[in-house]
Amino acid sequence: MVYDLVIVGAGPAGIFTALELIRKGSQRKILMIEKGSPMEKRHCPKPQVGRCVNCRPYCHITTGFAGAGAFSDGKLSLSREVGGQLPELVGEDYCQRLIDYTDSIYLEFGADTHIEGLEQSDKIKEIRKRAIQAGLQLVDCPIRHMGTEKAQEIYGAIQRYLLEEGVEIRFGVNCVNLLLENSRCVGVVVQKPNGTGEEEIRAKDTVVATGRRGADWLEKICQEHHIAHQPGTVDIGVRVEVRNEVMEEVNSALYESKLIGYPHPFKDKVRTFCQNPGGFVSQENYDNDLAVVNGHSYKDRKSQNTNLSILSSHNFNHPFNQPIAYAQKIGELTNMLANGSILVQRFGDILDGKRTWEKELYRANVRPTLTDAVAGDITNAMPYRAMTNIINFIQAMELVVPGFAAPETLLYSPELKFYSNRVKMDDKLNTNIKGFYSLGDSSGWTRGLMMASAMGVMLGDKLAQEEKA
Repeated sequence: MVYDLVIVGAGPAGIFTALELIRKGSQRKILMIEKGSPMEKRHCPKPQVGRCVNCRPYCHITTGFAGAGAFSDGKLSLSREVGGQLPELVGEDYCQRLIDYTDSIYLEFGADTHIEGLEQSDKIKEIRKRAIQAGLQLVDCPIRHMGTEKAQEIYGAIQRYLLEEGVEIRFGVNCVNLLLENSRCVGVVVQKPNGTGEEEIRAKDTVVATGRRGADWLEKICQEHHIAHQPGTVDIGVRVEVRNEVMEEVNSALYESKLIGYPHPFKDKVRTFCQNPGGFVSQENYDNDLAVVNGHSYKDRKSQNTNLSILSSHNFNHPFNQPIAYAQKIGELTNMLANGSILVQRFGDILDGKRTWEKELYRANVRPTLTDAVAGDITNAMPYRAMTNIINFIQAMELVVPGFAAPETLLYSPELKFYSNRVKMDDKLNTNIKGFYSLGDSSGWTRGLMMASAMGVMLGDKLAQEEKA
């Protein structure tokens, strides 16, 4: 099987690579392989059965066309200051132009024209003033909110468009390795559906865009084939849930408050991420049965709570240089304490040095939206340094959002972000292996839907120009 381009992973980065090639009139023969299901067959059974059933072979929330983005809140961050380090690689102005252009494509496929965070400047000034007083930085970032259900419609429309334009997409196919000849990537080795053997697929160019879920696999591939890379940052944290009334001012003015701090005593970077007004806390399962917490919100269906993550960033270089494995061990230990589920604990109980009991969760104003989370003690699994960072950051947040550090505030664990392996590349996205490109969150350069999509657009444009040359 020979193609001009094979794309491993049908997440935003891979999707927008193919999409931009088509928009630029490319005649390349493109194959996209995805180990999950097509958009129309991605269904999480939890809303019907009331609990996570640990779907096999893959979790439908994290795997399939559009990746985890299809079942997330569907927030498009419209500022280069949010979403990763791509501006450091390609330049800030160019990165912003990429984001603006990519946003126009989302609009063409039906994204909401309303942008959050552009109005109510006086309220934003007041929030920023309180953030400064608390020692935190408020990052301005306009947000285009698609919503979980609308995001699925938009990506479904993109999937149909790609198929209609001749892109071949194979679902249920898992990439197991790269094909290299004379230090050049000439394709991939895939496992056939249902484990019926392996197959070589040859291509002039190969793109690996496997998302956070594929970060661990890509790191092993880089080591095996001497693809230049370096360990990056791993984020360890919790998902926080409070009543909407507590977050009302921030939700109204900003929709998503992106706050960064460096709390004492360690002064590690700690930040808020993925805020969901009226949202729902959710569970995601990885291939190794690791259960992690996330959050999302719908466009129309709302809860009484707002959830967001608080992430503590950690770097490991010498002598230990496996940050993904480190975070996974923390997640496994937390899962062990919750018997394979997500742990939840009240903030007041953490400060009091006691575990939370299930009956205590339903005596307060904040009722957990992740109803099958197990009440317990997350401090039994969370490293001291990360836990100290999180506690001190939450107490700083109290000055910005009064009531945020209330005793009844809920903390869910583990929330882990696996984008730590950063593939080395130049400002044209070339790696040290000819014919091989790495995009999106698995590359270590992006964090989130928009920046990953924009990186795909950049490569699509580059490949289209090379085709015309």
